Amino acid sequence: MSEDSRKSGSPATAGGNGPVVPARATPLEGGFSTVHVEESDKLNKSVLHGLWALTWREIRKAYQTPILVFMTLIQPVIWLGLFGKAFNLGSVFTGGSFNIPGLNIPKSVLDQLSVTMMQSTFGTSDYFSFLAVGMLTFVLVFTCMFSGMSIVWDRRFGFLEKVLGTPVSRGAIVMGKVLSSVVKSFIQAAIVLVIAVLLGMSVTDLTPQGILGTFAALFLLAMGLSSLFVMLALRSTDWQQQMAIMNLLNLPLLFASNALFPTHLMPGWLQDVAKVNPISYGVDVGRQLLLGSPGFNSLGFDFLYLAGFAVLFSAVGIVLSWRLLSK
Repeated sequence: MSEDSRKSGSPATAGGNGPVVPARATPLEGGFSTVHVEESDKLNKSVLHGLWALTWREIRKAYQTPILVFMTLIQPVIWLGLFGKAFNLGSVFTGGSFNIPGLNIPKSVLDQLSVTMMQSTFGTSDYFSFLAVGMLTFVLVFTCMFSGMSIVWDRRFGFLEKVLGTPVSRGAIVMGKVLSSVVKSFIQAAIVLVIAVLLGMSVTDLTPQGILGTFAALFLLAMGLSSLFVMLALRSTDWQQQMAIMNLLNLPLLFASNALFPTHLMPGWLQDVAKVNPISYGVDVGRQLLLGSPGFNSLGFDFLYLAGFAVLFSAVGIVLSWRLLSK
């Protein structure tokens, strides 16, 4: 700085190219650090705020790409519209399709026989209604699977590293994925239920209380399944590996349950698997409350089992996030 400029107080020049704007304040002179401390103190560092921010980000991100929502819904709708309607078991013994030469069985008797057999086998008068409740868990399983995939993509694109550098706890990161998956599962299961009713699902025993109870069971089931898939993805960096895990688990979870077929007609060893499969308990609640079908357990036991499943895997996911979730 020249002597003239120092005396006059005018800005100095750098190499004669123009004025250099003086610093506004130093950390000690102008309170610059004090301003930033005050701004930092105003930040909401509560666990709930971070949890809500991460949950809302996941929900908004999902519904900004409608094609993903469509692809998640189209598979259970295809099962309902094609498989559910084509696999019309009740018509086998109706008067129009069952005929023994030499016997003149009245049509009313055959129709009553069909209803009785369907009730004793599936707990409802038609297989479509039986399948429709199972499809609620179908869409739920596929939605929950992608809660783990989002961890992998966040790590690959650098978002996870940024979040881990904030005051947000690792447990909130996991639960944000889980809760967003639960919300998306609720929305899509509600859409599938409306479509099932429009396609002919029995509404004789459908009540608001039954719908609320069913979605309470779906909430617990979605909490446990989302926590499971997020837990499996905590250290994963390869989306192909995560997809392989998802494909390995999704169909066995469905077929080894009562979602598509009654458990009492399964082989003994498969019945044992279905009895520990949480999907069976979620479906059992839905069929008792939406269709008035007899369940293989009481509603109280079903809810207790689902609550234990949800609490166990949510707790394990949070604990593992402290140890495994890293940059």
